[in-house]
Amino acid sequence: MKKPAWVVEKERARRAAGRETVWLFGLHAVRDALLNPRRERLRLILTPNAAERLGPEAIAAGGLVPEMADPRRFSAPLDPGSVHQGAALEVRPLAWGPLDEVVLGTRPGDARRPVVVCLDRVTDPHNAGAILRSAEVFGARAVIGTERHGAPETGALAKAASGALERQPYLRVRNLADALERLRGMGFGLIGLDGQGPVDLPDALAGQGRRPLALILGAEGPGLRARTLGLCDAVARIGAAGGFGSLNVSNAAAVALYATRADEIGRDDGRITAT
Repeated sequence: MKKPAWVVEKERARRAAGRETVWLFGLHAVRDALLNPRRERLRLILTPNAAERLGPEAIAAGGLVPEMADPRRFSAPLDPGSVHQGAALEVRPLAWGPLDEVVLGTRPGDARRPVVVCLDRVTDPHNAGAILRSAEVFGARAVIGTERHGAPETGALAKAASGALERQPYLRVRNLADALERLRGMGFGLIGLDGQGPVDLPDALAGQGRRPLALILGAEGPGLRARTLGLCDAVARIGAAGGFGSLNVSNAAAVALYATRADEIGRDDGRITAT
């Protein structure tokens, strides 16, 4: 019996994902990937200076014999502009598991309400990496992007994340609207960030009480799509002191995560009355 076309396509996509590899570069990104037991590591290329700076413990943790390279003829297949610092590591993308398990699972020592960051067509790896870094700093459960029109896991993203890619779950879904509906079904309040939002972010947070939260940010310029805006429980703006009110999306994510954490602390110590 011939398989349906959608089954064939799904199997093809799964096989392609299994073959996909990523070249991480830079001392910080490579060191964290070598020390991450979740990483499947394939090939390590180092200059003598980079090997010395990484140290024998980090190299041994990766379980690979490094290929030593002349710094003038670094052999890793990287973009010419990549600042690799003499270190490159070929890996498989991280598999974090199903959405519900990641966002509702507990993190060691963390009793805070779940918070996730959702990215609507944020394609720049430097922005996505910086958002991962802020999400890890403020204890988010995950950053959720899209398979298409989203930033893939790349060396540039890992370098911008400064180690957070190895710690902060980065989930890429086929359909963001479906993921938002699933989050709502799990009890999450959905707050979209928009410079023209009708309420200030602190007021939008107060309206959600103690619910788990999804902070949703769009690409610079286009912002959130109409379908995404329509799914939000609130659309909030980050108040500006003057007429110039535009923030880079990664900066907006950091501010929103900080405000969300401050809102929770305020509720916990009684300064805010929960709604």
